[in-house]
Amino acid sequence: MRLTYELDPPGAAQVLALVESVGRADGPDHARGRVVSQDGGRAVLEFPDANWGGDVTLLVSSFLAGEWADSAAFSRCRLVEVEWPNGVLPGPTFEAQDDVLVGAIVKPSLGLSPAQVAETAAALASGGADLVKDDELLGDLPSCPLEERVRAVAGAIPARVRYAANVSGPAESLLRRAARAVELGAGALMVNAFAQGLDSLRALRAADLGVPILAHRVGAAMLARGSRFGAAPAVVAEVTRLCGADYVQVGSFSGSVYDSPDDVRAQIRACHGPLGEAARATAVLGGGVSPANAAEQIARSRARVRE
Repeated sequence: MRLTYELDPPGAAQVLALVESVGRADGPDHARGRVVSQDGGRAVLEFPDANWGGDVTLLVSSFLAGEWADSAAFSRCRLVEVEWPNGVLPGPTFEAQDDVLVGAIVKPSLGLSPAQVAETAAALASGGADLVKDDELLGDLPSCPLEERVRAVAGAIPARVRYAANVSGPAESLLRRAARAVELGAGALMVNAFAQGLDSLRALRAADLGVPILAHRVGAAMLARGSRFGAAPAVVAEVTRLCGADYVQVGSFSGSVYDSPDDVRAQIRACHGPLGEAARATAVLGGGVSPANAAEQIARSRARVRE
């Protein structure tokens, strides 16, 4: 693993290499992180792959949201670039299409019965949606049980339209909920990947349920929004793709979310561009997108100039 950080003070790179690996200067050499280069406030570090061994939780604990964020040694520590090893994380299963797809969210977020969710989904499908998804706040609630909702929606929309049911919830029953949703007709699965834990994506991918996985990014802003600590939005999109997300939410150009236009384009590249052996993920523009500005969103996503 080779990682580039923006650091302050610049001389703290060696401290970071230790914090993310052996923790102290007398740690074993074979597990020690190393400083490869430094240039002002940027430092490139390398770490043995064996230190995390494909365990997503350890990866996050080390590189994306590690103990360095607690350390008084840093006034800035932000991960801005990663050279990912090949084949350690699964990546998407469903290769992104070249054409533009229309996604829609069932609203209101809460308060609808399964029959009302199905009625709304049917209206969205008749309006041209390729994918209809739950809101991130709607899980398996007594007022709108997941199984009843999936059964109702699946019976109300045509087969060409995928319904992404939100299977986020208690960790011990995640895979059981996901399998049952697919059995009842869900054409995709959604998970609140950063609230549930990024390893939930890998677990859903490993379960091989035969439908795409949509990663909602709620909670990712705690990593990506700050300019001094955390990780660049593109790095967050990359790790989401590598963990197995077929659809990766990347923000929008609407002004209703924090991402700058350059950040949104960098996230789109993180989904679509070369990333080792990983298949391309579908970048999902989300946040203030509507029929009134959808065409503008696509045009701006393809612009190459800094706005």
